[in-house]
Amino acid sequence: MTFEPVPPARGIIVQLRQAVWLLLLLSLLTCSGSLFAQSDAANPFLPADVKEVGWPSVRGLHFDAHSPEIHIADNWPSAGPPVLWVKELGQGYSAFVAEGNRVYTLGQNLQGQYVYCLDARSGKEIWKYWYDWPYELAGVYPGPRATPTLAAGRLLFAGPSGLLGCLDAENGKLIWSRNLVTDFKGDGGTGFGYACSPTVVDQLVIMPVGGPGASLVALHLKDGKTAWQAGSQPASYTPAMPITREGRKLIVGYLENALVLHDLKTGELLLEHELSEGYDEHSSWPLYREPYLWIAAPFRAGSQLYEIPSEFEKGTTLKNIWRSRTMSNDVLSSVLVEGHIYGFDIFDQQSKTQRPSRGKFRCIDFLTGNELWEQGSGRPERSNNDTSDEIGQAGIIVADGKLILLNERGELILLKINPEECEILARCSVLAGELTWTPPILHRGCVYLRNQSRAACIYVGEPEFLPTQQQTLRVDEIPQEQYVDWAGQILSIEPEYAFDLPSQSWLWNWFFWSSGLLLASLLIALVPASLVRVERRLFTWVICYRTLAFLGGALGTTWISAWTRDFVFTWPLCLYIAFDPVLAVVQFRRSQQRSLWRDYLPLFVFAGISICYFLLCRRLSLVFEWAFLAGPIGALPLGLLEAQLSKEKFSGICFSLILKLITYAGFYGSGIVVLWLKY
Repeated sequence: MTFEPVPPARGIIVQLRQAVWLLLLLSLLTCSGSLFAQSDAANPFLPADVKEVGWPSVRGLHFDAHSPEIHIADNWPSAGPPVLWVKELGQGYSAFVAEGNRVYTLGQNLQGQYVYCLDARSGKEIWKYWYDWPYELAGVYPGPRATPTLAAGRLLFAGPSGLLGCLDAENGKLIWSRNLVTDFKGDGGTGFGYACSPTVVDQLVIMPVGGPGASLVALHLKDGKTAWQAGSQPASYTPAMPITREGRKLIVGYLENALVLHDLKTGELLLEHELSEGYDEHSSWPLYREPYLWIAAPFRAGSQLYEIPSEFEKGTTLKNIWRSRTMSNDVLSSVLVEGHIYGFDIFDQQSKTQRPSRGKFRCIDFLTGNELWEQGSGRPERSNNDTSDEIGQAGIIVADGKLILLNERGELILLKINPEECEILARCSVLAGELTWTPPILHRGCVYLRNQSRAACIYVGEPEFLPTQQQTLRVDEIPQEQYVDWAGQILSIEPEYAFDLPSQSWLWNWFFWSSGLLLASLLIALVPASLVRVERRLFTWVICYRTLAFLGGALGTTWISAWTRDFVFTWPLCLYIAFDPVLAVVQFRRSQQRSLWRDYLPLFVFAGISICYFLLCRRLSLVFEWAFLAGPIGALPLGLLEAQLSKEKFSGICFSLILKLITYAGFYGSGIVVLWLKY
C-alpha cells in the first residue's frame, strides 16, 4: 500500500483545521468542566474550608437545622426573591433532602405514594419510585409524613404504614426494605401514621418503633438486617437523635411517655426517664449542647432542660436544670443558636388543620429558660382578629446569621439572629391558600419548600451569585389561593382535642338541640300550612318544616355554640332532612308508578349534600362527625314504619310529630353505633 504525499499548502490547511477543531474541543471541555464544577463542586455559598455535604436529613447534617452556607441576602426585592421553579407534587408532609444537583422528597397522588428525585435547579423529574397505595387520601392528614435521608449513595425512606425502604440514590432502584410495624410488632407512634424520618449514623439506620423489646431498632445500612433492638416503651413521632457525651456516641429517643438514652454501637439502654402516663405524643426535635438536652412538648406542656450524666450506672437519672410552661412545640421544632432558643410557643392544645395555630414566636435563654423577647399576640386567628403581621408556627433554618422561616400560612420570612429583639428583615407569601407543616431546607442558596399541593425552589442568596442564564419567576407569579379561615367563620367554639371521641354528655347535648330544632320546625311549619287550601296543606307543611329544619341544623352549630359557650354539633339534622325526601320516595313508590326524576333526584341531592358534609368536616378537623353519614341505616326501617302508621291526609299531627322524632332518633343513633363499633 502506497501513500501520496500531501502538498505543502494543503498540509498547512489541514493542520490549521485540526488546530481549530482541537481548540473548539478544548473550549467545550473547559466550558462543560466549569459548569460541572459550578454545579457539583464549587459552591460560592460555602466557606472555602468547608466541604459541601448538602442537606442529607430532615434537620440537616448535624440534626439541628443549621446550614454552613454564607452569602444569604439580607433583604429581598419588593416582589419577593426569585423563584426557580414550582411543581405539583401532591399530598404529603415530607420535606426535601439535597445532594449535588438533586433533591428528594415523598408525595402521593391518586395512583399511590412515591419517592421523587428532582433536578435541584429546574425541578424536572429524574426518577420516581412507587412504594405503596395512597394513605388516607380523603383523611385529615393525607399522604406520607416522614422525610427521606441520604447516606453513602443511598436514600432511606419511611412510609406511613411502617415500610422502611433503601433505594439507590442515583437510579431509584430498591436495595432492601423492612416493615417496622409488622417485623417488630410496633404499635406506638403509628396512630396518625408512621412519621419518624430515618436517622443514619456510622452505617446504622436508627428507627423508633415502640414494639415489645424494640422501642428503638438499629438496622445495617448495607442490607437492612437488624443490628440491635432495645427498650419496651411505646414510640411517638420524633425521629431518633444522635448525640455525643464525653466522646461516647449515644442515641436519644423522645418517645411517647419517656426520654431514653441508648448506646449507639450496642443498643444498651443506659437511661430511661419517665415523662408521662397514658396517651401522649411528641413530634418536635430535642436540642442538645453538651451536656444539656432540651425538650418541648405539645398540649401546652412547656419545655424543660436536663443535664446528661457523664457516666451511666444502675439508677442513674437525668438532672433537671429548669422546667417552664414557656415554649411548647408541636409539629415544628425550635432551633438553638449561640445559647438562645428560637421557636414558636403554641398555645393551642394541638396544631389545627383548619387554621393557623395560636401562640407566640419567642426567643428564650437555653440555660435558664428566661424569655428574651416574643412576637405575636397569641390570639386565635378568627375573622375579626388580624394576625397577618405575626410570624406564627414555622419551620426554621439557621444560616449566615439569619433565620429563614416558612410559617403555616405559606409565608417565607427572613429573621436576623438577635437575642435582644425580633428583627424581621423580609417576608413574602410563596405558598398561600392552605396550611403547611413541612419544614424548609437550604441548599446552594436556594430554599426548597412545599405544602399539600405544590413544591417550590426559592433563591435567597445574594443576587450576584445567581447565574445570569437562570430563568426565574416572581413570587406573585406562583399559583396561589387566598387562605380562607372557614373555621373562624363557622366554628364559634371548636373541640379542644380534635381526635378525642365525643363524650356521652356531648352526644346527648347534640341530640337534644338538634331534635329540638326539628320539633320547633315541625310546629312552626303548621302556621303557613294552615293558611293554604286543604289539598295543599300537607305539601306546604312538608316544604316549610324541611326548609326550617335544614337551616336550623346548618346554623345551629355556629349560633348555639356561641350562645352556650360549648361545642354543639347540629349538622346531623341537615343530613336527616336531606334524607327525608329519599324516605318519601320509598314510601311513595309503594303505591304509585315510577318517575325517573321523582325517584332518583332526591337520592342524588342527598349524595351531594353528604359529600359536602364530609369535605367540610374534614376541612374543619371534625374527625369523628363523619359517622353520622351512617344515619340512613337506622332511619330507613323507622321511616317505612312511619309510612305504615301515619295517615296520608293532614290529620293526627301529634302522632306525625312523634314519628318524625323517632325516625330522627334512629338516624342519629346509627352514627353513635358506628362510632362505638369502630372506636
